Amino acid sequence: MPVQAITKTFQMADGKTISIETGKLAKQADGSVVIKMGDTMLLATVVAAKEAKEDVDFMPLSVDYKEKYAATGKFPGGFFKREGRPSEYEILISRLVDRALRPLFPEDFHAETQVIIQLISGGKDDAPDALAALAASAALAVSDIPFHGPISEVRVARINGEFIINPGLSLLGDAELELIVAGTEDNIMMVEGELKEVSEATMLEAIKVAHEAIKIQCKAQVELAEMVEKAKTKREYSHENNDADLKAKVEKETFDKCYQIALQGNADKNARAEAFKAVRETFLESIPEEEREDKESLVKKYFHDVEKEAVRKAVLNERVRLDGRKLDEVRPIWSEVNYLPSTHGSAIFTRGETQSLVTVTLGNKMDEQTIDGAVIEGSSKFILHYNFPGFSTGEVRRFGSPGRREIGHGNLAMRALKYVIPEGDDNPYTIRVVSDILESNGSSSMATVCGGTLALMDAGVKIKKPVAGIAMGLISDPETKKYAVLSDILGDEDHLGDMDFKVTGTADGITACQMDIKVDGLSYQVLEEALDQARKGRLHILGEMAKTITEPRSDYKDNVPRIERMVISKEFIGAVIGPGGKVIQEIQRKTNTTIVIEEVGNYGMIDIVSPDKESIEAAKNTIKGIVAIPEVGEVYKGTIKSIVPFGAFVEILPGKEGLLHISEIDWKRIEKVEDVLHEGDKIEVKLIGIDDRNGKMKLSRKALIPRPPKN
Repeated sequence: MPVQAITKTFQMADGKTISIETGKLAKQADGSVVIKMGDTMLLATVVAAKEAKEDVDFMPLSVDYKEKYAATGKFPGGFFKREGRPSEYEILISRLVDRALRPLFPEDFHAETQVIIQLISGGKDDAPDALAALAASAALAVSDIPFHGPISEVRVARINGEFIINPGLSLLGDAELELIVAGTEDNIMMVEGELKEVSEATMLEAIKVAHEAIKIQCKAQVELAEMVEKAKTKREYSHENNDADLKAKVEKETFDKCYQIALQGNADKNARAEAFKAVRETFLESIPEEEREDKESLVKKYFHDVEKEAVRKAVLNERVRLDGRKLDEVRPIWSEVNYLPSTHGSAIFTRGETQSLVTVTLGNKMDEQTIDGAVIEGSSKFILHYNFPGFSTGEVRRFGSPGRREIGHGNLAMRALKYVIPEGDDNPYTIRVVSDILESNGSSSMATVCGGTLALMDAGVKIKKPVAGIAMGLISDPETKKYAVLSDILGDEDHLGDMDFKVTGTADGITACQMDIKVDGLSYQVLEEALDQARKGRLHILGEMAKTITEPRSDYKDNVPRIERMVISKEFIGAVIGPGGKVIQEIQRKTNTTIVIEEVGNYGMIDIVSPDKESIEAAKNTIKGIVAIPEVGEVYKGTIKSIVPFGAFVEILPGKEGLLHISEIDWKRIEKVEDVLHEGDKIEVKLIGIDDRNGKMKLSRKALIPRPPKN
């Protein structure tokens, strides 16, 4: 007999009903729920180890989002026909949920915790990713794992001037703004999305609309947790060893020294790191040698806290940053284009100690990226990849495949630039942008956006407008109510601060954003100030970029393959391709081109690719001949294909032959066709008729020859 589940059902403002069910599936997990909206269902589970591993002083949280192909009645691709490694889309959703959950675990809770969210049923037009964080948080809410939640997450889109929460996939193409927003009942925790040159005020309004929906979902989780006995008492834990006397001593003897280093304004991050390290090492040497090894890990932990507090107070009290800049000052910028002569486009963008080398490659239709997910499928002709090797920060690190960070940063930069990429006939190319980070001290994803813009213009891609990006930070003190909004943050300021807010856009509006907040109680006033400061910083960076290049090259470089597009009627696609591809292969061989045909609606879209214009024209003329409809009265230059006793068969258009009867060759009497014509001869003929019954064409040569006078 089926187990009776505990269920909480609630209604969103637009009338959509969502239910959260627990106690029926995956009961051996510490917490498990099934979220249902329409036909879409997500199973979320959470398990945490009872004890932390030794010497772990961080939160070992892993979040995995997985879409089952069976959920939408599909087979997985590939040879093995089973779900394999996570797709980039699944990784991105996993990151979104992770970033929303991670700040709300207790600081001293270090037990390994695993959250798994699986799509087990997919509705036809639903976007299940918008429910993933709700599922994860609800699983935590019904467990005994300590968590300062609940949280939830929604997608908000602005379509035709109206804000819509969790719109269907079919509507998203018309959205001028699409954000994923996560938060608690009281605070916003995370924002990420893309926008079509939207104003700061509109973006802020969207976040507020999303927060109202989040509040409904958080309240439902609280009410569900009250119905679950296990959730009423959270587990006790003690993962940290502490020494109060040692902590006080570290603070007393090192705080002032750290404070002074923070005020020195040294722009060299390695020099700063060495200065802080020297303070720590001096303190360690003051500890008796026989006690030093036992206390070293605690000293490092306490010193990190002291360093963080000293830097934060220096910024709040003195309004001076670690590298000496003003709060709204952007680091020095230099850039260069056409650095790599063999690429289709290239640029170097350097801001302070962060540097990106960006390349652009232009390809054809066959180079598009295929997307074959359980829910989302299709193709993409704009691809952006971000690489972050260890040497960029002076570290020894395995040089392997991209991790979640690389995929996340690359996706943000792709969204930032996507809006300005030309579409349709304005851009026949598949575009791949690759950003290799050569140096990093904060804001490398924003350097990718800036370098990507420069490289695209260097490649001759007719982008609508240049795009720049800037990372904003925040340092705040809830007791004194002091706060400082920082423009173009350093890596240290990101690590020690309360917010990482990346904003990209043109001179006229925002194109993408990503925000992570690490503290409770960020007011909309502070957010508004950060957005305004980001806009000013973005305009400054665009001005610096304009010193290098202001608009796309007038033409592509010589090494770029040329692509021209033809549009034909759908009924002629088969004729151009030919039986088994014979016709199109012959055209490609004769003209030294690559031809790609795609059926779009009632038309065939043909892309012809070649290094030179002559080859493209030859291919175009051949295709025009195939799709042309012979017209009675028109004159054609044809090729004699065969000779028969009663005339000759002449190909007037590719694949279209007509009969030139012996009586229509000349005005004078001809006994044998071979006396006048030969196979392979090029002759001009006139189409004088088409048989209505069988479509056979009648040709005449003598109609083009003046009739001799009668004797």
